[in-house]
Amino acid sequence: MKSGETKPAQTAANSNQALAPGPTLYLVATPIGNLEDITLRALRVLKEADVIACEDTRQTQKLLNHYGITTRTTSYHEHNEMTRAPELVLELEQGSRIALVSDAGMPGISDPGFRLIALAIRHHVPVVPIPGASAFLCALAASGLPTDSFRFSGFLPAKSGQRRQMLESVKDSPRTQVFYEAPHRVMEAVEDIVEILGAERHVVIAREVTKIHEEFLRGRAGEVLETLKSRGEIKGEITLLIGKADEGEARVGTGALARPAIRQRLQEIMAAEKLDEKAALKKVAKEMRISKSEAYRELQRSK
Repeated sequence: MKSGETKPAQTAANSNQALAPGPTLYLVATPIGNLEDITLRALRVLKEADVIACEDTRQTQKLLNHYGITTRTTSYHEHNEMTRAPELVLELEQGSRIALVSDAGMPGISDPGFRLIALAIRHHVPVVPIPGASAFLCALAASGLPTDSFRFSGFLPAKSGQRRQMLESVKDSPRTQVFYEAPHRVMEAVEDIVEILGAERHVVIAREVTKIHEEFLRGRAGEVLETLKSRGEIKGEITLLIGKADEGEARVGTGALARPAIRQRLQEIMAAEKLDEKAALKKVAKEMRISKSEAYRELQRSK
């Protein structure tokens, strides 16, 4: 605290005393892997709340059992939130203190919670965040990519066309892009990144963050793709980060191609698909949406 500043008065929401009586919706962040990644405040709120609304009661029960918490639980997930949200707000209006949790991380961030939070606010019920672990923030901090400006967009679209459209929209982005991705789709996503953003684009795949098999794959998109191909089946929770567009980076479809990028992509296709240079160059030209003759000229200039 700076000299001359006065200490702010504590409120029921931020004091270290027992929870104040009266309706309050607490948004409690839970561990994303390691059970030690939970705050003392979060544990206190979970113990003293009247009910805990859980994305999956069985998953949350493991955490509660670990810390000896016996608070009553109820289910609140994407399939019942339309009906359960009004029921929980009714409980709140009757004086209950409800702790909302997801299976991991902060509820409402790529997890159920928005409907209940919005409805509680509409009914003038206090909503209090209890901070904690967040998968995308942990991945971003350890990625090595710029953190001064970033955008988190939740899960990449599952359908190929929509995913490619999303990647097209960030092609020239001046900020780091952060997404969640399903493990069985991550290779396809990186293939699209190579094709749309270029093999030289910096990417990071953060897998199983805070868990036993935590891993970070950092590098150019083409390099990371080859690593993924060598792995076979990919498992675990995935955060996919895409570096911002560098000045002078290849612009697919504009003709301003970076020469090292076209040469590297050619070599990658030749190695991966066992093609000769002529056939591989044809594929490169198609990927980059230029004529084969233009691709050939750029290749010759790079040699």
